[in-house]
Amino acid sequence: MNKIKNVKEKIKNSELLTHETKRYVLIRYLIVLLIVIAYFIFISFKYGVKNGFLVTLLTWSVFVFCTPVADAGTLVDFPIRLLIHVRMIVSEVFVTVFAAVLNIYALTFNPQIYNKTLLLRLLKHILLNPIPFWLIIILSTLGTFMSIYFGDELLDVAKHSEREKFKKHKSKYYLILLLFGFLLTVFLYDLLLKDLGIHI
Repeated sequence: MNKIKNVKEKIKNSELLTHETKRYVLIRYLIVLLIVIAYFIFISFKYGVKNGFLVTLLTWSVFVFCTPVADAGTLVDFPIRLLIHVRMIVSEVFVTVFAAVLNIYALTFNPQIYNKTLLLRLLKHILLNPIPFWLIIILSTLGTFMSIYFGDELLDVAKHSEREKFKKHKSKYYLILLLFGFLLTVFLYDLLLKDLGIHI
């Protein structure tokens, strides 16, 4: 059984390229970062830099709250892990709190911003209809924290074959993904019926 890297132990830059698990996290991080930058540039051209910045942050929060994978949080968690050696699962708590505060601010002071994109309209619908749609947020949060838990392990080991935590808990994670998919389907169906003016 492989020793897990001490969280205070610095991840060497060379390991990001030589260890297959760390290289995987780095490539994923760079892809997400490029997508966010491209999205910000596109939205800023469309709505101006000030609105573009808020729309980009709120869209990022959609992926924090409404997907059971940790790509949005990893955008913040991964560099924090590299720079100050705090486990990503710890920094993800602050990411989630920041996303919540951001949405409270936007709903209170700038609710019309949610009309800028389809994703933000969907997010607003979820936030304003806690029963039953906060179940999406709950399942997504569970999935995200499991994903981050696995992400920390990726940075602790050198090879995918060494991922004991993932092997032990992957069936629970897949169950969360399945439940999330079902609930998301129900949500989109309900939203479509409301848009068409059909009440059941």
